[in-house]
Amino acid sequence: MSTTEILPADTSASPPEPAGPGRPATRNGLQALAMRLHFYAGVFIAPFILIAAVTGALYAISPTLEDLTSQDLLRVEPHGTAKPLAEQVGAAVATRPDLALVAVSPAPGASDTTRVIFNDPSLGESERRAVFVDPYTARPVGDSVVYGSSGALPLRTWIDNLHRSLHLGETGRLYAELAASWLWIIGLAGLVLWFRRVRARRERNSARWLLRPDRGKTGRTKTMNWHGAVGLWTLPVLLLIAATGMTWSTYAGANVTELREQLSWTTPAVSAKLPGSTAAAPASGGDHQHAGHEAPKPENPEQRIAQLDGVYAAARAAGITQGAEISVPSEPGQAFAVKERRMPGTYTVDSVAVDGSTGAVTDRLAFADWPLMAKLTNWGIAFHMGLLFGLPNQLLLLAAMIGLIFVIGYGYRMWWQRRPTRGSAFAVGRAPRRGVLRKTSLWIAVPLLAAALVVGWFAPLVGLSLIAFLVVDVVLGSIQRARASG
Repeated sequence: MSTTEILPADTSASPPEPAGPGRPATRNGLQALAMRLHFYAGVFIAPFILIAAVTGALYAISPTLEDLTSQDLLRVEPHGTAKPLAEQVGAAVATRPDLALVAVSPAPGASDTTRVIFNDPSLGESERRAVFVDPYTARPVGDSVVYGSSGALPLRTWIDNLHRSLHLGETGRLYAELAASWLWIIGLAGLVLWFRRVRARRERNSARWLLRPDRGKTGRTKTMNWHGAVGLWTLPVLLLIAATGMTWSTYAGANVTELREQLSWTTPAVSAKLPGSTAAAPASGGDHQHAGHEAPKPENPEQRIAQLDGVYAAARAAGITQGAEISVPSEPGQAFAVKERRMPGTYTVDSVAVDGSTGAVTDRLAFADWPLMAKLTNWGIAFHMGLLFGLPNQLLLLAAMIGLIFVIGYGYRMWWQRRPTRGSAFAVGRAPRRGVLRKTSLWIAVPLLAAALVVGWFAPLVGLSLIAFLVVDVVLGSIQRARASG
């Protein structure tokens, strides 16, 4: 429910519950406040949410699109026995001797290629250069830029940036933050309104009416029924998408990160520092693992490459059973960090550190030992990216985005159907009645105002837009009073 659920203008709509001695003013005041918030946020914020929904629908299926369009890099025909990992990496290094080797992702399946990853100073943040190698012949089949912890190829990265910022840089990210910050507020306000409306029907005791539209109605009431029912179907997925989307935002995301640090909910990582060593420990984990542009070439790279097969075998024996990325240490006194990749259908991210010279596991971190909130964050991010449970995950996200587009369209249709039938041809639907906050009980108004201040501080774009709504409301009220007195 993400757009304009407002007071109905037609006579078929259910009237507000009458005021009674026990509860009316409070309940009707709460409903009126939810209606007014849902109206203004729906009219002015829905365009941003619509853009996020359209780009999000494309983003939802981008892993499958990437798989279909990059078969030449990602897939090979299985034949014979795979060559040693050191031989595969050596062949890739020979094609890019100018770049620093930073990681290796051995082929996770029989028909997959091996990724040999280099730091490339000419690339942007979180981007690295990968050479893809046929594991059966140890011959490179091509190279590409890869992005982020999931190793997205350029097509998926382009779609990601479209959804995240419309390719407008940091300024463009504000649109996505505004949409994600408001989506859950509009949705929950719409849930209150839809629940109240369904309860007013004669079938109020039947939960099925929450999930299905009343197809016996016509006009604006029919539109409202479809708006509410489809909104309720998509609401759980939309709330999860909004919550995880805020973690990537500029201002609210910074507050989320600070909150996670204060509560020790951050993603843990193995220590890649060898026991007794004075060398600095390299970064070996986190939500957005990537090599920095300052990463130097490994000291004695031939020796590091020769150790890869032993390191990978030790990591497999230690429980790294899924597709993994092996971070190659650049200095003496550092271990190889082996961490399971974020891939479709993976639910755990185990990691170990292995001493390349002895093959001994020097540190390990099982996903089962992560803090609960770190686990939930990892699963939520993977779900948002369409990777948690593969293609079904992507289809669920796509269906939710299509449903959201439908709900927004029907919200604006309700607004149009509410317009006056006489007068100016450019008239639009009127807003819900004014003055509801002044008439609301202090027991409701004070907590709501306090909650608005907290939300406005935590998600600054919500606070600024709330102030903008208030200014618009005051101006419109002043104009109406001036016209009435004139």
